Order: sequence, then structure tokens, then C-alpha cells
Amino acid sequence: MTRHRGYALFGALVAVVALVCGVIISGYGLLDGGGSGSREDAGGSGDRRPHGRTPVGTAAPASADHWTGTWAAAPSGAEPGAPVGHPGRSIRNVVHTSIGGTSVRLTFSNLYSPTPLLIGGASVAVGEGGGGPEAVAGTMRQLTFGRRAAVTVPPGGQIVSDPVALRVPYAGDLLVTLHTPRGGGPVTYHRHALQTSYLADGDRTRDLDAAAYAPSRRVWRYLTAVDVLNREARGAVVAFGDSITDGVGSGYGANRRWPDVLAARLRDQHIGVLNEGIGGNRVLSDASALRNGASGLDRFQRDVLERAGAKAVVIDLGINDILRGGETDPARITAGLRELAQRARARGLRVIGSTLTPFGAHRGYNAVTESVRDRVNEEIRSGRVFDEVVDFDKVVRDPYAPDRIRPVYDSGDGLHPSEAGYRVMGRYLSLRLLEDRAPAQL
Repeated sequence: MTRHRGYALFGALVAVVALVCGVIISGYGLLDGGGSGSREDAGGSGDRRPHGRTPVGTAAPASADHWTGTWAAAPSGAEPGAPVGHPGRSIRNVVHTSIGGTSVRLTFSNLYSPTPLLIGGASVAVGEGGGGPEAVAGTMRQLTFGRRAAVTVPPGGQIVSDPVALRVPYAGDLLVTLHTPRGGGPVTYHRHALQTSYLADGDRTRDLDAAAYAPSRRVWRYLTAVDVLNREARGAVVAFGDSITDGVGSGYGANRRWPDVLAARLRDQHIGVLNEGIGGNRVLSDASALRNGASGLDRFQRDVLERAGAKAVVIDLGINDILRGGETDPARITAGLRELAQRARARGLRVIGSTLTPFGAHRGYNAVTESVRDRVNEEIRSGRVFDEVVDFDKVVRDPYAPDRIRPVYDSGDGLHPSEAGYRVMGRYLSLRLLEDRAPAQL
């Protein structure tokens, strides 16, 4: 063999080895997702997918392309009985995820306080489950804000934490804890959490057990959003509405609101569901003084359009304009709903709207309120308001008394569905409406 032929053969062998190594490396990235993108890595404790390797204790890359909301709660007002906040205490919120991921970031709001809020420290951990304050060993992560452990949230403002690596489970509990060293004015909270929160004296943000914590009110304090890094995520659906979306009438700690039912159906498709319902909320008028939140028109930007990964919105709003707002002109309500739809479309969101459900056995029922509801529903069904329509009125009404909720679907007050009612609503919404452009077939 000549020297030149030997060099040529050696070069060919080097090229083959490089090619084989490249294939092996590429295959590893495809299967393992580089630590964050595969089916294995998307799951967590409580998720049935096999567990891959996840970096622990390091910050995750903040790739906006893959941040998706897994949980949210709209601020509804200032917590009663806490005019200066909870100075010197730790607040532990328990929230339930829709999808999981490999990193997490949290949003805290000081919307309803005229005073700066000092967060002395904060943490996130996977909960043991059952709605309690106990954390799974090895999952506690300290949060930072611009790489600092403490942060001051301005009056009326909000803050987003730095991302932190954590295997977030699908359909699992997260514990989000913050320590407030001093009073920060009225507490921005979500009134109808249907989930117990916990308080402890001192800085207990790193506690894994429940020894220092005592059950508090069934509210969420300061926390308004949880986003996850998930390479398989296909976006999030935002449920925007009032107490019926908020789940009033379902059990405490049960996670059986209609958006929870929808989330279970979308889980295998890696689509998050964000519940932005507020009990007593209206389309047209502010009800913050009643702790029922700003009007739908006012809060839509914050609670829908700014949510991470939002691809579609389901709007179920308008009953309280009739029952509590005294609105007797259906055209004003539908004009407000139409404006919401237009704003969502302008941001590229798919818009599904619900008909207003019956309240014939409720104390606010009379001929006028029923007429307004009927005319709003007629306009919604016409297709002139939303891209698609989900007829929640049709699915829960009593066929023998159409102005009332069917007894098996009534929680007992003639207005809010029972868990059976929420279950049928969450199952009735066609997943096709969230994606394709064909007209609805109802």
C-alpha cells in the first residue's frame, strides 16, 4: 500500500467514525430530549410516563417558545380581614397542575395593594398530594427574582420568578410558599379557591413537613400563574368566566370544576388548561369592591392574552351582568362578548363561547332576567359573536323546564352546577372546536 493510499483510507475511516458518532448523539437527543423535551422528561411524580434524567438545583433555560401555563387563578380582590397582609408569616398555596414539565416559574401579584410587597423568600415543591402542605423529599426549590432571594413587588404590580429546574408532575399538587417579613398592605387573593391554603410563623419556606403550618382559608394569596418548560407542550386553553368556571358548587380539594374535566381530556395531548374564572365576575362592570374582580373587558389582557402559551380561550361570562349588574339590554352584553372575541382573534387565539346556563330556580330569576338570558343566547348561537359555540345551556337544562338546571346537575342553589353538571360540561366541549376551523355541529 502506498503512503497516499494509506492516508486516504485513514481519512475515510475517520469520516465513518464521525458519522456514526453523530448518529448516536442525534439519536440520544431525540429519545432523551436533551434533558427537557422527551415524553420521559415531560412527566413527574404522579405521572405514569417513565422518568428520564432531570438536572437538579440548576436554572433551566428560559425558552419562550416552550413555556406553557399549567395553572392560573385570576386576582379577584383584596382579602378581607388582612388590611396589612400577613407580616412575619409564611403563606403556602396548594395548586393542582394540568400538564407537567422539567422547569417552572411563578407569577406573584400585588394588584390590589397601594403598598409595596416585600417577599423575603419563596419556594416551590411537589406536594405529597391530598391538598396538604407536605412536600415530597428532594423537590424543594428556592425561588429567585433576578438572581436575588428577596424582591419587592410594586403597588398594583406583579413579579415573575426566575425559572428553576423541577420535575413538575402532570395532574399533581405543587406547594408555592412565600415569606412576607413585614406588612404589604391588602393581600391580593383569589376568593373561591376551593383549596385550603396554609400559614406558618416565621420563614418556613423550606419546610418539607407540615409541623409549622396550620390550615388557613380556602383562598389563594398572591400567586396568579404557574408556567412549565415542556418541549412537548402544544399550548394552553384559557377558561375565562365567572363562578361557574371557578367551580362553585363542586367539592373542596376535589379538582372537579369543568376546566379540570377538560384538562384531564387534554393531558395526553400536552395541552395546559388555565382557569381564569372569578365568582361574581361580569363582562361590563367592575366588581373588585365585592371581591368579584375587575370586569371581563378590563382583565382580559392580563388574565388571557398574557398567559404563557395561550392558543385558545373558552368564554363563559354574562350571567352576573344580568343577575347582579342589573343589565337589561342583551345587546350591551353581546357587544362586550364580541369585543373580547375580537381582541383574542387579534392575538391569534381560537375563541369558543358558551351559552348562558339556566337559573330558573335561583332567587334572581324573573321574566325580565330570563328574557335577557334568552336573547343573549340567541345571539351567541347565531355565530355572530364567537368562532365556535359550546352550548352549555343545552347540556345542563331540564328538558321539561328549560329555564332550570336539570335536578341531577344542580348543586342546590338553582344557579351553579353540581359536580355531575361540571363533569358533563367538561366532557361536552368538543376538542375539535379548539383546533380546526370547521363550523360547530351542536
